[in-house]
Order: sequence, then C-alpha cells, then structure tokens
Amino acid sequence: METIATGLGLSSSAGLNAYLPLLIYNLGVRFDLIQAEGQIADTLASWPALGLFAVLLIIEMAVDKVPVLDSGNDIINTVIRPVAGAALMIASTGALQDEFSPEMVQLFSLISGGTSAGGVHAVKALSRPLVTGTTGGTGNILVSILEDIISLFVSLFAILLPFVIVFLGISVVVLAFWWLFEMQRRDMLERRGYR
Repeated sequence: METIATGLGLSSSAGLNAYLPLLIYNLGVRFDLIQAEGQIADTLASWPALGLFAVLLIIEMAVDKVPVLDSGNDIINTVIRPVAGAALMIASTGALQDEFSPEMVQLFSLISGGTSAGGVHAVKALSRPLVTGTTGGTGNILVSILEDIISLFVSLFAILLPFVIVFLGISVVVLAFWWLFEMQRRDMLERRGYR
C-alpha cells in the first residue's frame, strides 16, 4: 500500500510539473529514502537522468512563468506529464512485482500513474488561460509558483510520508463531492425560490 501511495503522490505531482517529482524521486533513491527496483526505476535514478531532470526542470519553471509561453508549455506537456506520471508509478511499485503478477502491476501502474498525472495536468492546463484572461497575465507567475510549491511538497510527502498523500487524496475527493452536492442543493433552492 505504501508503494502505491508513493507512486500516486509522485504521479499526481507530475501533473503540475513533470520534472520536479522525477528529480525528487532520483534524489530519494540516492539518499536511500526510496528503493529503486526495476529497469525504469534504475533509469529514473541514474546520474544522466539527474542531470537531464535538473536542466528540464529549470526550463519548465522559467517558461511556465511567462504568459502565452505557459500555454504552449502545457500543450507540449499534455503528453510528457502523463508519461512521467506513469513512469514514476511504475518505478515506485517495482517491489510489488515480487508479490503480484509483474504484468498486472505494470499495467495498473501505467494506467493509474498516467491517469493521475493526466487528470491533474488537465485541470492545470484548462485553468491557466482563465488565470491569464482574468488577471491580464499578471497572475501567472504567482499561480506557477504555487503549483511548483504544491508539486514539491506533494512529492516530498509521497516519499517521506506516503499515507499523508492517501489522506489528502481522500479529503480532496470528499470535499469535491460535498461541493458538488452543495452546489446542486443551492441551485435547487434557487429554482424553488428559497434563496
């Protein structure tokens, strides 16, 4: 369960910033905070990958702060972020392949990691033009910095305290359902003239 929580935390974080969780995963393996098992895990934890992730992180963090360029960056990352999320999930769940069918673990990891990162990325990519339009581009830097901070902390929690990620994930789902229910309730009351 811990490896799944770690993988989901890292892959969700990749939906905001593809290279930050990859870099943190690499460093987590280097500092023996997480085990790298499997070919994908070994590749993500290699020295060349560390250098590549650092360079790509700097580029993404710079480009994501500039209006218009950030939307282009999101278009490019529509493919990259889900792939990064799937790779992080596969790397994180490598130890489960000894207990369960390796093919099923990889398939589960591929689908759940890619979907997790893709879902977070979709929300980010669809909301960024709204931020640009409502703030004239001035809010992009702040929103991008907040996304980077969230990605950093989710990645760190995923490695150091993976069950916090499970709690946060469940909390977000419960709050989302409550919010939807409340919006429907308010709409119904307005239609009936109670508000």
